[in-house]
Amino acid sequence: MKMCDFHVHITPPEIIDNWHKYAEKDAYFTLLSKSGANKFAKIEDVITMLDNSHFNEAVVFGFGFKDMGLCRMVNDYAIASINQYPDKITGFMVVPPNARGIEKEISRCHDAGLKGIGEIFPQGQGINIENKAETKKITGICIERNLPLILHANEPVGHYYPGKTSLGLKQIDQFIGNSQNLRIVLAHWGGGLFLYEAMPEIREKYRNVFYDTAATPFLYDDGIYRAALALGLCNKIIFGSDFPLLSPSRYMLSMEALPLPERKQILCGNAEKLLSP
Repeated sequence: MKMCDFHVHITPPEIIDNWHKYAEKDAYFTLLSKSGANKFAKIEDVITMLDNSHFNEAVVFGFGFKDMGLCRMVNDYAIASINQYPDKITGFMVVPPNARGIEKEISRCHDAGLKGIGEIFPQGQGINIENKAETKKITGICIERNLPLILHANEPVGHYYPGKTSLGLKQIDQFIGNSQNLRIVLAHWGGGLFLYEAMPEIREKYRNVFYDTAATPFLYDDGIYRAALALGLCNKIIFGSDFPLLSPSRYMLSMEALPLPERKQILCGNAEKLLSP
């Protein structure tokens, strides 16, 4: 069975070796880099992970910095990675959503073969996603170029961890409402927002919304998968590990408990559909 890990972070060796220097330029990167749980991965680490986990492909992206220059740096690394491993790696780009010059950077990266944008960190990158005036530039470009966008989300309750922000489900709902033709992947189960698709009007409003499974073992028990299937959302759930924070192997017992057709959709089918032209 073909398997794709849709949520994998890569970091250029220059930043890994000198992360203290780069942390001085970005408060959110500092917060995550100082965490004892934080890890960095070069593209070679991703290839080793894929081989060890028997996965066929990974969607990779760099850290979503607030500084455009640093975003260009990690985008260059993503471009080099897809060129080095074209059969195993699909690359996404990162940009500061409301920065000057994002049109040029998105065009450069898309033309170089990157197929989406994300992971976007609303609070870390300083954008109010409820404000259509602040988001219309990036969403408009994504819609025009048919690029999916990965948006960081976290659950509004439960334990704190570095990177958990006060971004609320209502703010994400407003962003979705303002961006109806945009294909959105809400990371980390959308902070639980998927449960509201039990409401018919939300199901229609979220028709272009997907949810990835990144960090599930740290956040939820296996009931999260059963809840998604019970709501008929199997075609909207995309497997993502959040490597190097977690390896896909941490998810496999949960995946193997799912019926085979649903497992195939979550592990590959939905990602292929989202990445298709």
